[in-house]
Amino acid sequence: MTQSLEDYLEMVSFLADEGEVRVTDIAARLEVSKPSVLTALKILEERELVEHKRYGAVSLTKKGMLLAAEIRERHSFLTAFLRDIVGVDDETAEGDACKMEHLLSEKTLLKIKTLVEAGQAAPS
Repeated sequence: MTQSLEDYLEMVSFLADEGEVRVTDIAARLEVSKPSVLTALKILEERELVEHKRYGAVSLTKKGMLLAAEIRERHSFLTAFLRDIVGVDDETAEGDACKMEHLLSEKTLLKIKTLVEAGQAAPS
């Protein structure tokens, strides 16, 4: 899945936490056009990750919820890692985590998590 599609899926998930998800809301939050959102939603529908009826609300399928949860967890972990361990400010941590979440392999992410957990378990 591309970085862009992951961003759309993640945004649908975030917006769903707030209530009904509309194409206009996704476009506004991601600062993209409505046609771009519709194109992405069509692909996500084909992959059975979202459901969307023309002019209606967008919702995640069960498969979409699982994948969105994984994406959000990676994002959240990386944001906390950059902010709390590396020591960058919130805005930088958020922006860099957004980029890193798409680029790091699962293997690398697991290694970082292992290092963080080992550091937390070490006596001070």
